[in-house]
Amino acid sequence: MSRRIILLLSVGVLLFSLTGTKTNTSFAQTASVKLPGKIQNVFLIVMENHNWSSIKGSSNAPYINGSLLPIAAHAERYKNPPGVHPSLPNYLWLEAGGNFGIVDDNPPSDHPLTWTDHLVTRLKSRGITWKAYMEGITGTACPLTDNGNYAVRHNPFVYFNDVTNDLDGSSAYCIAHIRPLAEIATDLATGTAAQYNFIVPSLCHDMHNSCNGAKSTKLGDAWLSVHVPLVLASTAYQNGALFITWDEAGQGDGPIGMIVLSPFAKHGYRNWIRYNHGATLRTLEIIFGLVPPLRGDISHDAELSDLFATFP
Repeated sequence: MSRRIILLLSVGVLLFSLTGTKTNTSFAQTASVKLPGKIQNVFLIVMENHNWSSIKGSSNAPYINGSLLPIAAHAERYKNPPGVHPSLPNYLWLEAGGNFGIVDDNPPSDHPLTWTDHLVTRLKSRGITWKAYMEGITGTACPLTDNGNYAVRHNPFVYFNDVTNDLDGSSAYCIAHIRPLAEIATDLATGTAAQYNFIVPSLCHDMHNSCNGAKSTKLGDAWLSVHVPLVLASTAYQNGALFITWDEAGQGDGPIGMIVLSPFAKHGYRNWIRYNHGATLRTLEIIFGLVPPLRGDISHDAELSDLFATFP
């Protein structure tokens, strides 16, 4: 056997041993990279359309008030960006630090964004793993349109052409990274959760709508009582942080909620620092070691480090 053939065979064996598949690999999550601080895994849950005054102390939110706030840090003056409404512009702000002039909830076909300097693409370029878990999607297609209680306006990633391969419903990259919510339990249990995990309930569970006669706040609080413990019990959380916020206020610009749970957070703590979604994005940038920051104004936003005893 020639030395050239031996070399080619050796390379093929090496690729197979590294990937566990043939050399034409899929977009499945790869081994994660070491982040600069103690926080190595981030979970962000986004709820819907409530002022903090309708959540804190509410009898319709017993889990948030009775179980989470005593062990969490939270902000009393966290708002959606000034005048930014409705939902979609706020989700885009969390991903890219701006709303690109979008002031409606129209689907990606109306707002295909060619901008590539957004969070998950920067994570991809650094080898940092990410997934979005959406309740109500099938996982067999890139979810570009509303379907039942799945609202595409709550999924900022599919508005960026580099995630969807130019609005391709069969995009392998999109399908691999935007997954049904039910899969997070298995990923947490098997230690295969990504380093950045973006979690969105359906319209029945995100406090947006009342469903089956139940109040929206109560439904969302009950949903959190099922899904938050899965994160808190996971190995990933032991060196991670969970952020829970709302996309926008029910009236005005808020304040809306921002709750932080982490082994590194201040427990039972609250502050009155002014924040908006730019602060969350800036915090994620620091955790993931992304320099320079996204878009010009993000570098001037306060970050959420005051809610932590150790950061990042």
